[in-house]
Amino acid sequence: MAVPSSNDNLVEVLSSDSFVDEIRKINDHINEQPSDIDLELTSSGSFDKTEIDDKNSEDDTYLTNKKKEEKNNVVTFRYFTPREVSEHNTYDDLWVSWLGYVYDLTPLALEYRGDILLNPIIKNAGKDISHWFDKTTRNIKMHMNPKLGCMYPYTPDGRYVHIPPPIPYANWKPSVKIPWWEDDKYCIGKLSQKTRKIRIVNTLTKDEHIIEVCSEESLNAIQDRYLKLNAHARGYIWKRLGNLLDMNKTLEENNIKDESKQFEMLGMDEDEWLPVIHIYFNDDLSIA
Repeated sequence: MAVPSSNDNLVEVLSSDSFVDEIRKINDHINEQPSDIDLELTSSGSFDKTEIDDKNSEDDTYLTNKKKEEKNNVVTFRYFTPREVSEHNTYDDLWVSWLGYVYDLTPLALEYRGDILLNPIIKNAGKDISHWFDKTTRNIKMHMNPKLGCMYPYTPDGRYVHIPPPIPYANWKPSVKIPWWEDDKYCIGKLSQKTRKIRIVNTLTKDEHIIEVCSEESLNAIQDRYLKLNAHARGYIWKRLGNLLDMNKTLEENNIKDESKQFEMLGMDEDEWLPVIHIYFNDDLSIA
């Protein structure tokens, strides 16, 4: 009489109806449970899925609006000059730009203060880091790691926050679900592709100011910049060569051409030939 082997016993167990039923019950139980991605631990120690659904809905709306803005070319973001970005270069005030957008990473810097993985970001505070990203995918660049023989994130200044280690180890796990470069909450505006300087002359006080502006922004946005120099700027009428300017249009759309390239070709100092905008006080007491 042949003695059944352990393999025969295992096959018999695996093919039994009771074992199959148990597996089905386990699978049904798993499918009924909310996934980790949809859950968030509240301060009371319990999971609140409604709160997460609301948050995801807000994020989806934000991303949808962002796509609409890009598709219909409707300006919904504020524009910043590279000079403005460069002024925010400390731990508690950290901005960077990449691929045409400006990001405030101050909350990230404060969260990871003291972490060595934050050093590459601190090193590039106030700078443009587009060379870290792929223009097509808008994600981190990848390269072939010669030591591992596999694709790995391109980190020219060293590994930084949310980048996995080159060699995985047992106790490492992702600290966040969305890495900071994919999180739109840090996006605060767009980076100007071309800045301009204009001279604003106050015909009432005879004051003159030269300010740097973004060529993409409207005169209303330029007026907001001028508020730092004249708190009553909205109480003035803006004109160029005697013509009333449309505050909803850009400088170019108001026929104030950018002639910087011509000045450069002729070897002329652009700052000596800046376009002048005259502002006239409008005695409107409704504007305070």
